[in-house]
Amino acid sequence: MVDTRILSDKQVLGATGAALGAEAIRQAIAQKGKASIIVATGASQFELLQNLVAADDIDWARVTAFHLDEYVGMEITHPASFRKYLQERFIAPLGGNITFHPVNAESDPEEEAKRLSAVIAEHDIDVCFAGIGENCHLAFNDPPADFDTEEPYIVVTLDEACRKQQMGEGWFPSLEAVPQQAISMSIRQILKSRLIILSVPDERKAQAVKDALEGPVDPRHPASIIQTHPQTVLLLDPDSASRLS
Repeated sequence: MVDTRILSDKQVLGATGAALGAEAIRQAIAQKGKASIIVATGASQFELLQNLVAADDIDWARVTAFHLDEYVGMEITHPASFRKYLQERFIAPLGGNITFHPVNAESDPEEEAKRLSAVIAEHDIDVCFAGIGENCHLAFNDPPADFDTEEPYIVVTLDEACRKQQMGEGWFPSLEAVPQQAISMSIRQILKSRLIILSVPDERKAQAVKDALEGPVDPRHPASIIQTHPQTVLLLDPDSASRLS
């Protein structure tokens, strides 16, 4: 059963997600001396990351962070680079006092996927922060998503709906400018996270939210896989929850 919470606005949503995640990180450090997390990017994560880096009583030097995805061929200087996004909004505010494994898909994405897969295989993930795409994708696992591969990171082809979302959010000047491939964390790897916190504001996500929660578990609606996870918290605002029964 997905723990679904409808909150008043993006600011409360972000603060709530950060508080839940921060507590999970503290507990992991208390129990085993370290924590491993997955952080996400995009417009849905602005408020969450702002609150997370300000959280009290976290020894970030004991935290290892991975991220979900990156465009193939994307230089870190590009405004749409997810490495750049996280460097500016997460790593730098923490003073670099965290172990971070960025996804670098500039030159050899297949080799980079293998490298990252080997690294993350050595870590038990305590909390995954993520969102849901307008096409119901989870990370860059666009429909129909691969629900079976056990590879932690894979090279994927982005569908047009996903690419239109990236353009619509202002990351690219045109659809043609949006890369057609990315390295993405796989569905199975995301599901290995002990806690998944999904921050999903805005009306444009409303149908995806309905498909994820009220439809069958189906690769055509990749985020529907959360129905099978034992500890997922889905944070919505009134707009993104507007089509729920």
